[in-house]
Amino acid sequence: MNAMASMDALAAVVLLMLLCSTSRVVRFYTKWTVFIVWATLSACLPIPLMLLRPKHWKNALFPARSLRVLSRLFGIRMEVSGTENIVPTGSVVLVNHQSLLDLHVLAELWVVMDRCAVISKREIFWLWPFGLAAWLWGTIFIDRLNPEKAQGTVNKTGETVRVQKRRLLLFPEGTRHGGHDLKPFKKGAFHVAIASQTAIQPVVVSRYHFLDQRMSKYDPGTVLIKILPAISTEGMTRDDIPALIEKTYKVMQEEYARANVEVLKRDAAEFSKVADK
Repeated sequence: MNAMASMDALAAVVLLMLLCSTSRVVRFYTKWTVFIVWATLSACLPIPLMLLRPKHWKNALFPARSLRVLSRLFGIRMEVSGTENIVPTGSVVLVNHQSLLDLHVLAELWVVMDRCAVISKREIFWLWPFGLAAWLWGTIFIDRLNPEKAQGTVNKTGETVRVQKRRLLLFPEGTRHGGHDLKPFKKGAFHVAIASQTAIQPVVVSRYHFLDQRMSKYDPGTVLIKILPAISTEGMTRDDIPALIEKTYKVMQEEYARANVEVLKRDAAEFSKVADK
């Protein structure tokens, strides 16, 4: 019976591989399923080890390294540049927001930077065991339904960034998108940066041109992650937030446009090399 079960399982795997190689739709949903299961297991399986040092940023290195392996298995090349621009002290790191695949980007940044933390809505904490894992690697949860309480958490976070020299990774657009232009930035991240008097570290990620839900497209491809020079907030107050947002948005939008052109050229050249073989 065990031998038959093994043969049936092998036959199922072979059939799935065949379908993935011939059907874009099957490949799309199979990859998304593998991604979600892989990411969840990567976050939750190390919980016993994370309990040895709760709320420590290094706990996230377990799932981060695992996700880096998955991106390579899927043929997604994550190319990080500009590491020389990384601020050695605490900073507010701003990253453009595209899809759930941003977890791959965070995985890369978590490894090349240190003392990282993210802010998440409180509801995520109750999605156990993932919520527990997120808490164990230092995620800061805010109550979006209670603006006053949320603002208090943000103010406290600014102090943590300054005193503990943490790097707070935030998505200033607030919502996911994959358009040609960045969405307007929300003020929260800039409040934290000014409250902590720490630099803003812009990070621009090229469009996931290999991913398209409407077309059931989830192909191999390249992602350019560009760490830009920091923007100082020294001496700034809340009155400076509009100008600071405008400056940061302009820098990131210009680099976003350049990165999108560059990544398409790179992947076109790579495709041409493969076709010539």
